[in-house]
Amino acid sequence: MGKTVLTYGTFDLFHIGHLNILKRLSSLGDRLIVGVSTDEFNALKGKKPVVPFDQRIEIVRSIRYVDEAIPEDRWEQKREDIAKYGVDVFGIGEDWKGKFDDLGDSVEVVYLPRTSGISTTEMKRVLSAFDERHVEELKRTLDSISQIVKELS
Repeated sequence: MGKTVLTYGTFDLFHIGHLNILKRLSSLGDRLIVGVSTDEFNALKGKKPVVPFDQRIEIVRSIRYVDEAIPEDRWEQKREDIAKYGVDVFGIGEDWKGKFDDLGDSVEVVYLPRTSGISTTEMKRVLSAFDERHVEELKRTLDSISQIVKELS
């Protein structure tokens, strides 16, 4: 059997950065397995995805570079999955650099660069700011309507 690559992520608001890292990871071996963090595991990490787990894993499964997508529900799972799937390479984004070096005793650990100019965190921040701006506009509009109603009363 060929070389197996394993990675994990939340893959919320799937974007080109996600696609790029999956494409790069798939080029490191013959089989790419992707662990998608469950909503419950994300809650333990203090994260709240916008897109529900069932939809996120379905999106990842549909990517042609991905051979298999599995649920990730705990930190300890990485070492278990390495043994279970006969993994040769563990790869993840460089924002995790150094965090998984301990896995190097059983696999090659690779940290890949992120796609510049895009991140789920930044997308959420922009969407949040967008919402706040519209809420403020709505408040001003309602205040104006309220003032008009008072004047007409």
